Amino acid sequence: MTAIHSISWGDTLSQIAQRYGTSVDALMDANSQIKDADLIYAGDSLKIPGATGSQGGAGAGGGPGGATGVEGVKGGGPVSGNNAAAIAEQFIGRNAGELKHSDELPMQSWVPNNVNCANFVSACLQKAGLIDAGQASASVDQLANNLKGDGWQTVSLANASPGDVVLMQRDGQSHVVLFAGFENGQPKFIGSNNVNADGSQRISWGGASGNYEIITPPR
Repeated sequence: MTAIHSISWGDTLSQIAQRYGTSVDALMDANSQIKDADLIYAGDSLKIPGATGSQGGAGAGGGPGGATGVEGVKGGGPVSGNNAAAIAEQFIGRNAGELKHSDELPMQSWVPNNVNCANFVSACLQKAGLIDAGQASASVDQLANNLKGDGWQTVSLANASPGDVVLMQRDGQSHVVLFAGFENGQPKFIGSNNVNADGSQRISWGGASGNYEIITPPR
């Protein structure tokens, strides 16, 4: 059976082939519209030969990497697949202090309103099925240790996939957001950031600058 994959910002044909256990040549053979393996477009659909499932769903990907793009959930639509960044985008504009008391994400309610970044990222990863409650943490450093201990590995920006975790140190403090793909050639990030006037956090775009490390789940 042939599955359908919706191309996300930042996807490459080789990444998609690896994700679905196929080859670049097989993808090109199944998609005659692709003339150049290095030239694919976000929003287009790819036929995945030999795969099962539906467009961008977890059944199509068969693992943590089988994620759909952030573009698929604009306007509060349903999340497809297990892309933590797509899940995070549904909460853009929400204050972390309010969100942690809702039942929409498995966030810990005791976390102070100005340090919810790891709390939010952990919850999105849990919602995406990438980690369980035992791996989640409201501490950036502990979350990083938990993920790396479970096989998450550093990946270059060029090879990152939407939903990968972005770790950084800024002003002597640890911070974490999610990679959300590329737009107009520039990387996009999303997370719980200190953007409110009182220093509390709100779910917003951005949050990564300077030197940062991107880690990706085992594929």
